[in-house]
Amino acid sequence: MISFRCKSFYELPAHQLYAIMALRQEVFVVEQNCAYLDADGKDLKGYHLSGHDDDGKLVAYARLLPKGVSYDNFVSIGRIVTSPSVRGTGAGQALMKAALDNMDLLFPGESIKISAQSYLRNFYESFGFVVSGDEYMEDDIPHLPMVR
Repeated sequence: MISFRCKSFYELPAHQLYAIMALRQEVFVVEQNCAYLDADGKDLKGYHLSGHDDDGKLVAYARLLPKGVSYDNFVSIGRIVTSPSVRGTGAGQALMKAALDNMDLLFPGESIKISAQSYLRNFYESFGFVVSGDEYMEDDIPHLPMVR
């Protein structure tokens, strides 16, 4: 069972921020072999949805951003990640459901734009996202712009 909490950057205790950054680096930098600047300045302006297992370990995370941070005309969800330890258990679906529920509370009625890794197209389509442009490369990984 994963329990979710959503906090602004300034509400995050240092140990939670550290766990978030460690999970993002474990997956995006090490596992996906992408050298990129994870601390991009957007964290300060966003909300941080963290999913913890029964032992309190961070196993799922998403960054929820207001309009104008990633996209001028859209709110967005990014840095969507699950720990390798929970893959195949439904954790990704639970994370996206919690992310969308929190987006509805934080930014009611707003359209959401994401930059989705192309291989996850069907996953995001199952949550109502549609492809909104051409495929592009980001950090040597094919991505699609998608909107809900």
